[in-house]
Amino acid sequence: MGLVVCALVPYLALSSAALPLATVIRRSLHISSSAFDLTTALSTAGYAVGTVVAVELAQHFPPRRMLIVYVTLFVAASIVAASATSGIVFSVAFIAQGLCTSLMLIAAVPPLVTGWPVSRMPFTGMIMNLGVFGAVALGPTLGGLEASAHAWRPLFWSVSIVAFFALVLALATFSDQAPMDRSAPVDLIANALALVGCVAAFGGAGVLAGGHHDAAGLVALILGVVVIAILVVEQYRDKEPLMPVKQLVTTLPVMGIVIAMSVSAAAISLMELSIVVAVTRFSLDQVAVMFLPEFGGALLTAGLFGALFRSRFTPPFVVSGVVSLAVAALLLVHVGTDSEGTIAAATGLIGYGVGSSVSPSLFIAGFSLRAMAIQRVFAFIELMRGVAAFLVAPVLLVVASHVGSTFDNGVSVAVWICFGLLLAGGTTGVVLFYLGGSSLQTPDLETWQKGEPAWHSPALGERFS
Repeated sequence: MGLVVCALVPYLALSSAALPLATVIRRSLHISSSAFDLTTALSTAGYAVGTVVAVELAQHFPPRRMLIVYVTLFVAASIVAASATSGIVFSVAFIAQGLCTSLMLIAAVPPLVTGWPVSRMPFTGMIMNLGVFGAVALGPTLGGLEASAHAWRPLFWSVSIVAFFALVLALATFSDQAPMDRSAPVDLIANALALVGCVAAFGGAGVLAGGHHDAAGLVALILGVVVIAILVVEQYRDKEPLMPVKQLVTTLPVMGIVIAMSVSAAAISLMELSIVVAVTRFSLDQVAVMFLPEFGGALLTAGLFGALFRSRFTPPFVVSGVVSLAVAALLLVHVGTDSEGTIAAATGLIGYGVGSSVSPSLFIAGFSLRAMAIQRVFAFIELMRGVAAFLVAPVLLVVASHVGSTFDNGVSVAVWICFGLLLAGGTTGVVLFYLGGSSLQTPDLETWQKGEPAWHSPALGERFS
């Protein structure tokens, strides 16, 4: 458990701390605004690509040995990023941190879920939820505090130290494991599509976010999204897929994926829009305090998820997160003139919404398949969630800059779009649940660990078939 937390928390916190730290880092390393935006975008692309690559490597190489390789590379990248004296070195290291984090996620988390006794699984879900989404929620506060001190290296050095502890834990808890399936074919097509699609899509989004609103960035983004869509179709049709897309096309997994994608897209967008506005109106110390309730919301949902983990109420819990985010969006419609208290309340709702929707949705999908597929399920959902979360936000920042008579009016339009995404995603999820004819089910975790689904997921539209 400590290994998973130390491996995943550092970069995830950095990714959300990057926005308030952007000016300090750019001035220190003489990086242009457009170059920094492209760096953060490609770092996220590395995270998305790594989810696919990690599954491929786990098929053919001992996963615990590979985990040690990933953590070692992450430690090296973290040290290089923290000590970088040039923009190019920092950019390469930060991109490597994103790639290594998803490699560690796919290698470390599934064994944690399946390898512990059933009685400990609620605790596993709670800590995983807090470690992943709590880190993202805490990022803006950490970034704001660092930026207010006109520093950025202490946070990056702290990440290096935590990464080193992850390496120590990986070595101390090492237990060799056989590859998942050495006889499986190497899926070069899936890996190539993931690489091309993510680099094009995130690179295009980074270009747009950097202020170069020309055709090249938009074309790259659209091309990347099309390639990722082709990847999904190819995996659905493949007889021996790397990711079990076809198996996931039943009521509960599709419901979970749709909600996870819409929530991630809206939540990251709301957070970034709020930060962009807040740093122009308040001091960085005030910004740090305003975003602290987001971490409080993540803490609350982690505890609730642990309590509800073995109950039949996970789907309603997920829907409550969508509602929380929708309320946050309504609070932020006029964020350009909102008070500190209103923004703080909205960030708390964002923290609750993300924590109660994304990770529980992932488990809804995972429990619908056999436990042996959990690694590949995690990989696919993280790929789709990452694409939704980190492609929509840059586009909405462009919308905020170019729609309306003022920037504040543009932000209001972007926030309304986030509300629309939540309404569409939440409604679709509930309708899918109804059309599938599914009832609220208690997951049978003992059966799941023995190799069967934890519950029955009806076919899409089974109520009327």
